[in-house]
Amino acid sequence: MARDGLGARLRYAFDKSMAAGTIALIGWLALVSLALILVAASIVALLSIAPAGDDSMSFLEAFWASLMRTLDPGTMGGDDGWPFRLMMLAVTLGGIFVVSALIGVLSSGLEGKLDELSKGRSLVLERDHTIIFNWSASIFDIISELVIANESRTRPRIVIMADRDKVEMEDEIAAKVGDLKNTRIICRRGDPTDLYDIGIANPQTCRSAIVLSPEGDDPDPCVIKTILALVNDPDRRAEPYVIAAEIRDDDNADIARVVGGSEVQLVRADDLIARIMVQSTRQPGLSAVFTELLDFDGCEIYAVEQPALAGKTFGEAVMAYESCSLIGICRADGSVALNPPMDLALADGMKAILIAEDDDQIETAPPPASVGTTSPAPARAATPPPERTLLIGWNRRAPMVALELSRYVGPGSLLTIAADTPQIETEVAALELASANLRVELKRIDTGRADDVDGLDPLSYDHVMVLGYSDHMEAQPADTRTLVTLLHLRRIAEAAARPVSVVSEMIDVRNRALAEVTRVDDFVVSNKLVSLMLAQASENEYLEAIFQDLLDEEGSEICLKPASDYVPVGEPSSFYAVAAAASARGEVAIGHHRAAGSDESGRGLGGIIVNPTKSEAITYSAEDRIIVIAKD
Repeated sequence: MARDGLGARLRYAFDKSMAAGTIALIGWLALVSLALILVAASIVALLSIAPAGDDSMSFLEAFWASLMRTLDPGTMGGDDGWPFRLMMLAVTLGGIFVVSALIGVLSSGLEGKLDELSKGRSLVLERDHTIIFNWSASIFDIISELVIANESRTRPRIVIMADRDKVEMEDEIAAKVGDLKNTRIICRRGDPTDLYDIGIANPQTCRSAIVLSPEGDDPDPCVIKTILALVNDPDRRAEPYVIAAEIRDDDNADIARVVGGSEVQLVRADDLIARIMVQSTRQPGLSAVFTELLDFDGCEIYAVEQPALAGKTFGEAVMAYESCSLIGICRADGSVALNPPMDLALADGMKAILIAEDDDQIETAPPPASVGTTSPAPARAATPPPERTLLIGWNRRAPMVALELSRYVGPGSLLTIAADTPQIETEVAALELASANLRVELKRIDTGRADDVDGLDPLSYDHVMVLGYSDHMEAQPADTRTLVTLLHLRRIAEAAARPVSVVSEMIDVRNRALAEVTRVDDFVVSNKLVSLMLAQASENEYLEAIFQDLLDEEGSEICLKPASDYVPVGEPSSFYAVAAAASARGEVAIGHHRAAGSDESGRGLGGIIVNPTKSEAITYSAEDRIIVIAKD
């Protein structure tokens, strides 16, 4: 019972008040100071202690004198009379203690507050901001793209929520992103799968949310749980969210879609890269076209209402724009159709899907009375011939590459896989193919050794694909291994004076400039493309459906075809003529690829121009190609 006595209770109450923080400590010091001043003033007034020459001091005068000496020790320097001096000395010493303690408390409180802020746990009170959940190598490209998209906005903000030190995130962004222009980055530390931590980023007022695939062995469940927390938060806003989420395993996409419903757009990262890799082997330069369409710094894809098109056929609407390219329509139910039949009548409620430099440049213009001479459509082979493809390197995307390749090749085709990962035999044996047209063989070699690469006889293959060992190495070592393999392939081609069709994956976009020396036909920069897709999906609610159509073998796809198939080469033609020729064969022309690697765009796209001005006269050569969206 003694433990519950009055003294124990008083000590407990005192301990609780002391633990209440800086404000409570300041309050205690104020009480101590007040008590000291009251005691001193009472003694001075009751005992008539006064400076020499004065008979006595009133209580208020004594209170004021004690207060001044508590705050400023120098005040007692002019005191006379020893009794008064001794009393004021005691008050001054007490004041020194109180002021010193106050300084310590304030310093400790300020340090604690700064430490708390550095942990990034304070609530974000922004509006119309973009939230990025999780941290990965893709985040820097996403931020760079959002910075460009935010240039026309007022006070744009990007909030990053990741289980990572706030200061480390800020330092790494400052080092790798560079100029943020008018965008401000706000970092918060927390668990993106925890409902309370998600609330710190204030999704209720956000413009959009991007959920990255976190670093780790099984990231998809984390992404799905974050989507679940956002969409099913009991305190969520009534308006739908715009969520762009990265999913690695295609098997998890259906679950994520059930959880997120119409509020989420999924970027199936590995599937995206695998499809673009395969299509780039068949259409060199294709990855540059995708980069241009996804990059905020170039042309973008918009879905906008265009009342002026109502009543026109799709073929007529294609010719109704000079500075942008109509590629499809979005129906009232939200379904997307790229390159629909040219005789499709456009109705009210449909949105036009256009490629344009900016949304303020989307406007119709009357087409010319005559577009000029076009070329007749060439005959196409009914059955594709057999192909030999060499795949060097291995990662989790390789099985998807093999599956995608098997959908396109003709009977009797061969895929040779050359790699040296630990479980390569088991993984190759488990490959799933879409048809029996493709036969697979494995050659276990060291892809970094010149003799082993020579033994593959790369010149005997129609296409060569090089994948990075990203599952077993960090980005930089994986890209270094890829560069070594590409240099071996270049040496073999130069020694035989024969070209080799090579498409290579690069993990880090910064290594692409180094890899240019290898003279590869095309590069697919994994992190870059995924980043661009996520950034665009956070701004365009139809992007997933658009690219699903473009990358699906049953839908329309981007093709690069000889310019001579559309207009006479060697003489000036307008892009109106190209668009008319493409429309006549059920295709949509969106750009061209000029020969000799000329870079008219000035953006390192190797001669790829998307959405040229249709009225501009162009003289095509036999090596130039037209970029079209077609069914084959």
